[in-house]
Amino acid sequence: MARTDWRKEDDAVLMKPIFETTKNYYILVAVLVTLVLWGLISYIVQFNSGLGVTGMNFPVSWAFYIINFVFFIGISHAGTLISAILRLSQAEWRRPVTRIAEVITVAVLGIGGMNILIDLGRPDRILNMFLYGRYQSPLLWDATSITAYLTASSVYLYIPMIPDMAILRDNCDGGWRKVLYGTLALGWIGTERQHHVLERALAMMAVLVVPVAVSVHTVVSFVFSMTVQPMWHSTIFGPYFVVGAIFSGTAMLLIVMAVLRKVLKLEDYLQPIHFNYLGLIMLVMTILWFYFTGAEYLTAFYGNEPDEMRVFMSKWGGPYSPYFWAMVISCFFIPLPILAINRFRTIKGTVIASVFICIGMWLERFIIIIPTLANPRLHQYEHGHYAPSIIEIGIMVGCFALFALVYVLFSKLFPMVSITEVREGRDDTENIVLERLRRYTPGKGRLD
Repeated sequence: MARTDWRKEDDAVLMKPIFETTKNYYILVAVLVTLVLWGLISYIVQFNSGLGVTGMNFPVSWAFYIINFVFFIGISHAGTLISAILRLSQAEWRRPVTRIAEVITVAVLGIGGMNILIDLGRPDRILNMFLYGRYQSPLLWDATSITAYLTASSVYLYIPMIPDMAILRDNCDGGWRKVLYGTLALGWIGTERQHHVLERALAMMAVLVVPVAVSVHTVVSFVFSMTVQPMWHSTIFGPYFVVGAIFSGTAMLLIVMAVLRKVLKLEDYLQPIHFNYLGLIMLVMTILWFYFTGAEYLTAFYGNEPDEMRVFMSKWGGPYSPYFWAMVISCFFIPLPILAINRFRTIKGTVIASVFICIGMWLERFIIIIPTLANPRLHQYEHGHYAPSIIEIGIMVGCFALFALVYVLFSKLFPMVSITEVREGRDDTENIVLERLRRYTPGKGRLD
């Protein structure tokens, strides 16, 4: 098939969801909007009545909202970090995956930060952090790193979309789409100089976002580890949170890929090999997560410090043990055999493992936060108990629905697989790979 035929076929498949709308799309949007409205109404009730309508109490003053904050910030690593590493390593199979991953990052970062505002009884007080904040506080470190990460991720998402905006501009009939895509295309006509500038900008951003992404979840862990609360004050929390973020982020990416593959008919682009490679990455993260979890709990147990042991035992065999063991089973014992055995590491297998991992990693955040707060170091206070209210559940459902809604609306405006990267892969991959082989294959002219 000629290159022009390839391009026409690719363009038609990838642009079809943008220019053709089915009845099911409107039904899905209506359902998601309804769930978002449920969350919004729940928040309005909380705003008017105060945090007393939640299940939070003393000493458990952090609950679902902070758990969701850490979880959403964690899965944001699915996008920019994985995309940047694959781009820097020149992994050719990355091309259909990168944009799907990058959109996850931008979408969930905003929703994760929003959970901090939801957790405040007086959300206007957040301005005090920016007006009078002191950098001795880890909370301000959090705000700074997340803002920097959201900015860098948005730029990193937008830059490779510029050529695609030009393609959409030239293929739409006119109206508001013509104006939108024409504006976002920034006058792109595909000259050699424009391609050179774009590639340099992408390379610079790929290098920049990796340390920024790693720093974000490290700083999120500092909100806990910089305190002296039992089982929070730990030097391992930084790398432990980063590993957990990449772990849950990769799992969320695989789930989204499977859904888009089915709904948008992208079987030719998101092939079993993509799920296999990402499954291998997730296998490594499964083992690393188990290692860090074991090291964390073994250290606390061996130290046998009374306050730490109260929290430890509440997880190991106390009131929080069902959540703890559900976390271990979901994050290790179920996904490990699926991801380690080749015949199970299929599209279906990796998605099943990913669903359990996402559930397990949400439970991990629950297990980190609630038992420690429920067993305060000051012994004059009684042990606390926490159960979420219907308000918290509604807001949580609304947040997850908002993430899905943002993704659905994005897929209606922009191609979820980069048209330009697919074209480059079709046209130039063979020459690129052969040139790369020539560079490191021993013996002059071995491949000539």
